[in-house]
Amino acid sequence: GERAGGDAGRSAGEPFADGGAGEDFAVEALSHLDSLFGTAVRLTRRGPDAEDLVQDTYLKAFRSAAQFRRGTNLKAWLFTILYNTFRNMRRDHGRSPIDVDSEVVEAAASPARDLSPEQILTRATLDVDLQAALEGLPDAFRQAVWLRDVEELAYAEIASVLDVPIGTVMSRISRGRRLLYDGLAARRTGQATRAVDEIKG
Repeated sequence: GERAGGDAGRSAGEPFADGGAGEDFAVEALSHLDSLFGTAVRLTRRGPDAEDLVQDTYLKAFRSAAQFRRGTNLKAWLFTILYNTFRNMRRDHGRSPIDVDSEVVEAAASPARDLSPEQILTRATLDVDLQAALEGLPDAFRQAVWLRDVEELAYAEIASVLDVPIGTVMSRISRGRRLLYDGLAARRTGQATRAVDEIKG
């Protein structure tokens, strides 16, 4: 399906009717606010920092709106700005940048299109154990998982957002899925053991 949504009336390569910087672009860009904020929370791990990151992302996107053309995935374009802004924030605050060379993971989720990322994580299919297993992954793994399975970006789009080769993305996703599965299995085994101990106790 079409990932950028809402711009089906324009031809590929054609700019927004308002040149990209006006209402058409703003409406379409803001339709991705929940997705961007959910990812920002996972990157920063603090609500106020996530809000700042999303605000900076949109400011940069609106300033560069004339460069965005139909036929480009707006969501992937916004995520690229978000990740670049996050890298810059971390660098500016003296923290080491995202480790884009470590292996990345992809969670097994099938989000409904009408749910925000936060709602998706609280659904029964993405229970507390799965969320904890996902949060327990190294940053780079968690980011790729989120982009592939929750945000449903294509491998090439993830490669662009994370600034790594597509082959790297594919191998990270393969290994990451194993890590996520192992983490989830370990959590559930531990819970079962505790439950048995309580029954015996």
